[in-house]
Amino acid sequence: MSTRRPEHSRRGFLRGSLLVVAGTVLSAACSTDPTGGSSSGAKTTLNVWYHAYGEAGTQQAVLRYATAFTKANPDIAVKVTWVPGDYSAKVNATLLTDAAPDVFEIGDFKESLVHRGQIAALDDVYGTARSDFNTNAVEAVTVDGKLYGVKMIDDVMMLYYRKSALSKAGITPPTTFDGLVAAAKALTTKKNKGLFVGNDGLGDSAVSAVWSNGGDLVTPEGKVEFGSAPALEALTGLKRLHDDKSLLLGFTTDWWDPAALTQGVVPMQWSGLWANPAIKSALGDDFGVLPWPAFKAGGAPVVRVGGWTSCVNAKGKNVAAAKRFVQWLWVQQTDLQKDFAESYGFHVPPRRTVAASAEKLSQGTANEAVVLAEKHGKHYPGTWDTAVSNMFNAAAMKIVEGQGDPAALLADAVKKAQREIDKQLGR
Repeated sequence: MSTRRPEHSRRGFLRGSLLVVAGTVLSAACSTDPTGGSSSGAKTTLNVWYHAYGEAGTQQAVLRYATAFTKANPDIAVKVTWVPGDYSAKVNATLLTDAAPDVFEIGDFKESLVHRGQIAALDDVYGTARSDFNTNAVEAVTVDGKLYGVKMIDDVMMLYYRKSALSKAGITPPTTFDGLVAAAKALTTKKNKGLFVGNDGLGDSAVSAVWSNGGDLVTPEGKVEFGSAPALEALTGLKRLHDDKSLLLGFTTDWWDPAALTQGVVPMQWSGLWANPAIKSALGDDFGVLPWPAFKAGGAPVVRVGGWTSCVNAKGKNVAAAKRFVQWLWVQQTDLQKDFAESYGFHVPPRRTVAASAEKLSQGTANEAVVLAEKHGKHYPGTWDTAVSNMFNAAAMKIVEGQGDPAALLADAVKKAQREIDKQLGR
């Protein structure tokens, strides 16, 4: 369910809207008056948007949740809209119209939605449960001290490795960047590469490298920081993996799919917790998980935490009812939160107590991932939109490929990214 995985390659194109009234699921097209009340007595109909999850059973699950909400709140009907294709583009476009949803999910949180007045503050929705949400889940949706979304699931991204392959080569699972470079090089043969981070040879590695050396991408105040000395040092160091030709490039699927690891093409791969079941099915217990290692002494290991967040349309006609829905489902119903995280994919519930009670996350590498996320999890800043990330990644790619002066490349990207962020923030 991570937003970093290409939508067209991982999601089925399921279509349509469904209306849930008084516990009954109806086709929206079959309802003659979906917003004007019904025999159930509902006075309000919420339109709730989800992207087209590829995991089997997810659509049926959100319909069940909507049915249960309406049963508990008979004055509010819920129309579930399942959105295929480029979900982010469709949400952004629809928010500018009268057809905008009352409640919608977003992937990595975008602060620009707050500055445009498109999403409502939800501090009152959290109540006393706020302290139970993990640090990343709270920080990711906080703008100027207020909370503008409720995290639904955490997707944890980390390094997977094949235990037997490293053991046979006499290699200890790397805990430093030097160790990772050495391991990738030693595990590279005429037939196989040592590490897969993405088909472009970059993936999350550039961001992880900056974080692992104590650097930052953008400050909470909106100042671009990825041109700092620690960032430059880490990105320049990342070039070693490319110089050694130890990275797998251009595989049949990208980093979000564990096939390169499970098919024995590489012994180490960056991927997400969602890949854990498939890896375990293929390799049994012959794998482990690691954070991206600290770049050097004084740095820190890193795992990236993405996921999905529920937001309320601040300009909608049903803000109060929309808040009731978000509070009921993503704050109060801990059993449904656990069901959503572990029954239709493999994700971490953002609430600590819910994650602790999730059986599938209680042992082995899955539990290690939960611990890693709590200790070393980092999320993209809210200003890290496509334009800004593309500027950073373009500079990082040129640096690792040796195309130009690293300092000059980063400085140019910083200037461009700062102009973009200033636009976001209306400065």
